[in-house]
Amino acid sequence: MKLVYLLLIAAVIVSCSSKNNLASNVASGYDQAAILTKNATHENKRMQYKLITSKVLDKKAIQKSIKKQIKGFTSEDYETLKPLIYEQDIPTIQNHIQQGSLTYKMLVQWYLYRINKFEFEPNTSLHTIIAINPNAVADAEARDLSRSSDDHGIFGMPILLKDNINAQGMPTTAGAIALKDNYAEDAFIVKQMKNKGAIILGKVNLSEWAYFFCSGCPVGYSAIGGQTLNPYGRTIYETGGSSAGSGTSMAANYAAAAIGTETSGSILSPSSQNSVVGLKPTIGLLSRSGIVPISSTLDTPGPMTRNVIDNAIVLSAMVGKDAQDSYTSLSFNEKDYTQNLEELDLVGLRLGANKSFMNNVPLYADIMVALQKMGAEVFGYEPTKVDLDGFLSILNIDMRNDLPEYLTNHAGPKVQVRSVKDVMIFNQKDMDTRAPYDQELFAGIIADETTDDELKEIISNGQAAARAFFDVPMEKFELDAITSINNYDASRAAIAYYPALTIPMGYQEDGEPMNLTIIAPSLSEEKLLKIGYVIEQATKLRVPPELGK
Repeated sequence: MKLVYLLLIAAVIVSCSSKNNLASNVASGYDQAAILTKNATHENKRMQYKLITSKVLDKKAIQKSIKKQIKGFTSEDYETLKPLIYEQDIPTIQNHIQQGSLTYKMLVQWYLYRINKFEFEPNTSLHTIIAINPNAVADAEARDLSRSSDDHGIFGMPILLKDNINAQGMPTTAGAIALKDNYAEDAFIVKQMKNKGAIILGKVNLSEWAYFFCSGCPVGYSAIGGQTLNPYGRTIYETGGSSAGSGTSMAANYAAAAIGTETSGSILSPSSQNSVVGLKPTIGLLSRSGIVPISSTLDTPGPMTRNVIDNAIVLSAMVGKDAQDSYTSLSFNEKDYTQNLEELDLVGLRLGANKSFMNNVPLYADIMVALQKMGAEVFGYEPTKVDLDGFLSILNIDMRNDLPEYLTNHAGPKVQVRSVKDVMIFNQKDMDTRAPYDQELFAGIIADETTDDELKEIISNGQAAARAFFDVPMEKFELDAITSINNYDASRAAIAYYPALTIPMGYQEDGEPMNLTIIAPSLSEEKLLKIGYVIEQATKLRVPPELGK
């Protein structure tokens, strides 16, 4: 089975490489004509791109910062260290360091070398990296000098951040030119990771304003970063959004882990499209302060990794009660999510399976059958219809209120805009550069007349309906979790405040990745990670893309 997947992926990558012969150096900008012409008739209208490269990002400066930090690190070093790092989980990497065959400095330089190797070449660039920490190697050298046996699992690990998460020394843009000079203090979750020794390697591209900006536009596009591309087929498949760069960077092995954010599907979607593991936690488990918002009702950051154990490590490093985010006092649950991760057995595990997915999605049906053969109990159910009337108004009203709060209290001093309307006015001065796909959703935010009382009712009704959607089959069959696909049930999980973990499920006939998503009631992260881990270890369905081949 794995051989079939490998052949499919190889075919996709070869096809992609041969059809996209871009002539100029990425650092100087692409000759985009070939891609734009090829994708003009793409069956997915969101992939009928207007442009690929950013008009404002200085890739030469990013590459210069990388080259300065990898000076003396050779191609021989890269190949020698590759077996110790490539596709390895964090515990394995930490073990190599403890044994002396690797250092944190070598680890960081290896990832930087790999980014430089692929991100600045026309036929392999994913337009994923949009900022690099100029002190990443220095930070790693400091970790080498201070490490001890009591260090957290994330100690010394290079982490990439979605660029709506504040990180000192790098701008936090949300992909928008209006925030290109937004140099601010670390977000709470970044402080938490740094306190445990993590190294922030850089920032990755995203769908601008977390894909709550333009309507029907390409996912993974931002005016700052350009068009993020999927390593499994750069002009063939979508990257998923809005945490596009977090997903593509993990698939490409550009860091040990990445952080994304989700309001409704923005971790689950790109994790699925890039065959990586993504966790959308219970709202309030992780702080949102210092993160460019859409909705204080629904927003959450979450880890995106290549495997479940790394996801548990990164989640454990970010939890903590934040005085600036009252939601963390409602569901704060600090613990080490790696503890007893391996204790669950497939035998007797009770999973709910959507009958419509079973009948119409072969990969989903296949994995359900496989899990049954391994001892799990699978219960098919007909999902009830859920009406989430007014869901868009939650996003509209929250962003209208929450964005000014961020801009006033968490943005850097050079940021001039203070509201959604300010951003729209700023963009209107140069729409071709700042908003080539328009800003229809921003206009909808301003036009929405939903009152506070109406909003409360929308949230209350939506939460009750969404919880019933999951709870009815869970209670009827005494399930451990509901299974789904990609981000198909993301909006329901979002408003229910139910966590969702997505793990690789395989590849469709044309090579496009697809994930199995597991959902359970609030604060079930520990259970979800254990379920995800046992399924991952039993199936081992992830196959990395072959960049440049």
